[in-house]
Amino acid sequence: MPNPYDDPYDPQQLKRIRMFVYLVPVLGVIPAMWALAVRKGDSRERQAARLSTTLGLGWLVGYAALAAGAHTADPSAIPLLIANSALTSGYFVVMLWLMLRLWQRRPLRLPGISDVSDRLP
Repeated sequence: MPNPYDDPYDPQQLKRIRMFVYLVPVLGVIPAMWALAVRKGDSRERQAARLSTTLGLGWLVGYAALAAGAHTADPSAIPLLIANSALTSGYFVVMLWLMLRLWQRRPLRLPGISDVSDRLP
């Protein structure tokens, strides 16, 4: 009896691989935005793309704001740099945690953030 997970061209497996690519920290935002722009994939794949885009753009805005604040405030730059490092580390950990949830075939939902990301097209 053949195992359905052995077929490398199975559409469900290709969909999961695309979803993993969307969840790659920083770089996965580009294919996720592309998938949203061309309205490609089913609802679960679009949900992963929206979540990745929301988290990636949120991280980028936070990173830029904290870096700009650290650059302009010389004496108080250390706390801003620490906050910037914590934000980046948290972003990477959340993306890896979402990859683990995808690997376990569990839903990709984050309280609060998923509600915001559901408003994207």
